[in-house]
Amino acid sequence: MSMLMERKMTVENDKHVKKSSNSHRIVYDTKDLNLWYSNTHALKDINLAINEKEVTAIIGPSGCGKSTYIKTLNRMVELVPGVRTTGSITYKNKNILDKSFKVEDLRTQVGMVFQKANPFPKSIYENIAYGPKIHGIRNKKVLDEIVETSLRGAYIWDEVKDRLNENAYGLSGGQQQRLCIARCLAIQPDVILMDEPTSALDPKSTLKIEELAQELKKDYSIIIVTHNMQQAARISDKTAFFLNGEVIEFDDTNTIFTNPADNRTEDYISGRFG
Repeated sequence: MSMLMERKMTVENDKHVKKSSNSHRIVYDTKDLNLWYSNTHALKDINLAINEKEVTAIIGPSGCGKSTYIKTLNRMVELVPGVRTTGSITYKNKNILDKSFKVEDLRTQVGMVFQKANPFPKSIYENIAYGPKIHGIRNKKVLDEIVETSLRGAYIWDEVKDRLNENAYGLSGGQQQRLCIARCLAIQPDVILMDEPTSALDPKSTLKIEELAQELKKDYSIIIVTHNMQQAARISDKTAFFLNGEVIEFDDTNTIFTNPADNRTEDYISGRFG
């Protein structure tokens, strides 16, 4: 049994037992989160309980704190000088903002796909095998299986199976983004964070990513930041509307888009601002 498979079994046995009112288990429970970039108060009293194996969309105008929030979920925000936080983000019964929580362990379980596809300057095969190799897997047969399974999981295997030794930069933008998703899948995360993953893609590639997100939520929890409200309405189960660093409203996506409780939400989704 591979090290990744062993880790996955351990994770499955250690699932977050807390449940939300609709019986879904909560993967991230954010309470009273505040974040500052030096003197700029970027996130203000954020309270969100995000369910596992759902697509949760985060919408809002530019500069509202969407990307900042998603980057707290794997602590990438700490790479920015001068950042400080208060409050808590509970993941698997542990506060990830506690300094005793190893960031390396967190990022093994929480993958991220960025706005701009960022494949490594390596072959398609090595892009996928890189993470498992870091985790100690060296068996060629096991790596071959991981590469194929991950590429199939990202719906790109049939397009690249005869090109595995070619440089990933030779892929189209949409293919590169799906390759990056496959790279996430290779380390068997529980959560996939997506920060504007289709903003640089054409409509056809965007549709493929959206279809992929719908398929992946059967096995993964997906949190997606998007400026495209139609996209949020199409693919998400829950939607959070951020404005000026605050969560204005968080509810089932259908409710947010058809019967929002806050006038500011209605004004934003109807295009009156943003």
